[in-house]
Amino acid sequence: MSWKDEYRRWLNQATAPEIHAQLEKMNEAEAEDAFYRNLAFGTGGLRGIIGAGTNRMNNYVVAKASQGLANYLGSGASVVIGYDSRIQSDTFAKVAAGVFAANGMDVWIWRELMPVPLVSYAVRTLGASAGVMITASHNPSEYNGYKVYGADGCQITTKAAAAVLAEIDALDIFKDVRNMAFQDGVNNGTIRYIDESVLTSYIETVRQESVLFQDKAQKDISIVYSPLCGTGRKPILRILRESGFTNVTVVKEEEEPDGRFPTCPYPNPEIREAMELGLLYAKRTNADLLLATDPDCDRCGIAVKTPQNDYQLLSGNEVGLLLLDYICSQRKRHGKMPAHPVMVKTIVTMDLAERIAAHYGVETVNVLTGFKFIGEVIGKLEEENRSDDYIFGFEESYGYLSGTYVRDKDAVNAVFMICEMVAFYKAQGVSLLERLHVLYETYGYCMNSLHSYDFKGSSGMAAMDSVMAALRADTSHIAGWKVLRMEDYSTGINRLPKSNVLKYYTEFGSLTVRPSGTEPKIKIYISITAKNRAEAETIEHTVCCDIENQIIMNDKK
Repeated sequence: MSWKDEYRRWLNQATAPEIHAQLEKMNEAEAEDAFYRNLAFGTGGLRGIIGAGTNRMNNYVVAKASQGLANYLGSGASVVIGYDSRIQSDTFAKVAAGVFAANGMDVWIWRELMPVPLVSYAVRTLGASAGVMITASHNPSEYNGYKVYGADGCQITTKAAAAVLAEIDALDIFKDVRNMAFQDGVNNGTIRYIDESVLTSYIETVRQESVLFQDKAQKDISIVYSPLCGTGRKPILRILRESGFTNVTVVKEEEEPDGRFPTCPYPNPEIREAMELGLLYAKRTNADLLLATDPDCDRCGIAVKTPQNDYQLLSGNEVGLLLLDYICSQRKRHGKMPAHPVMVKTIVTMDLAERIAAHYGVETVNVLTGFKFIGEVIGKLEEENRSDDYIFGFEESYGYLSGTYVRDKDAVNAVFMICEMVAFYKAQGVSLLERLHVLYETYGYCMNSLHSYDFKGSSGMAAMDSVMAALRADTSHIAGWKVLRMEDYSTGINRLPKSNVLKYYTEFGSLTVRPSGTEPKIKIYISITAKNRAEAETIEHTVCCDIENQIIMNDKK
């Protein structure tokens, strides 16, 4: 069926007034973009712009995805549902709940918006078959999404996603979806609200991740916190208050849930623009620490005071290194290190983490990009009765987890552990920047950077493939530096899933190349070990110029 036929079908059969009104206003280009494909479903579920059409997030697409998931799970299954502050998140959550209920499934739904880790936690706590989180993470306000978790609380595997997609594709969006009004499901008991005790249990579980072990900590540190108009406010403020951190100032303009994200159009704590208002608050209050969590509260960004009374943003790598060192040093000093400790990180995360782990006798497990792969390692350790061996996992994109109670990155856990770490060091008269300097002095200076290269036009994917082929063909040198070892993850290295990723270990550090699977873009992660930052930046410039020259040459072919 052509996109024009599908557009006309929606005009005739989409009865929702707001959807029908949008369809009638579309010009031909808008209609084509909205209907030329179905919104892609993968391991991350669905994610797209809100609006009418098969290539958009709307009630019909959410209902069809839910029916496909229900068919995949089968009779007798149960589902946990959560949602964030995004536009129509609560509506999409209720639509999904109604579909599952109409299929005879038990549904648990959070009464109010909650962070994504609480879906993972509730799935495991309630013994559900799956979880659904309505979120588009840190995308701009016009987006929403539909993330799926398995019974283990981890994002679904590639194999499971393919099976769910097959079920979705077999459905007619108007004829094959079962529906039940949300309130009818609540009235007949098929849909139940998750009890507040589950949140309390979660908070207590996160607090048990403390590694202070009765050491002194200056908990009156001045903290500025922004939930970036998302889900973090309630659980973050609660865990800080109950843990003795009471000197907390919330960024008022970003305190309340608001899917429009009026102060930060791109609500991602990885970028400075999203932290700007928080930085103003930090300067105004002379805060020790600034924290910000993204809308679904699984990523955390921070800034710390400098000796010049300014504020420095720390990268996800730097925060991960500091947390890893803090957790390891405390466990070691107090005799709390497991017999065979394990730290898990992604292959694009700073190599220096492995040297810190090795110093403490901790095994490093490297996984592909995506926190779900860290969650899978935790699951395997649990199967081997080794869950206590897991002490920490992190990725460069601001995701951290110090426990096994969930299988995804958790910004509530991150905020708690970061505040404890800062309070611990302040009691010793040491700042976080000073501790980071000690790590560099001990293990060598390391700088990580990420560079993205777009390939425009219809030939973009072909040019990207050409670049990857050229990099595979020449494995001897990069920018004049000798390649000591190259790992091609398309061959399934270390029993990891096959992935079109290359990692080069060189005399300056490492370089990882990862093309996007959904758009013509290549991401290059550079990890450089050097005497100091100036030397690292010189090396980075040389490497980037060499890579860019290769990209330009292949893009012209």
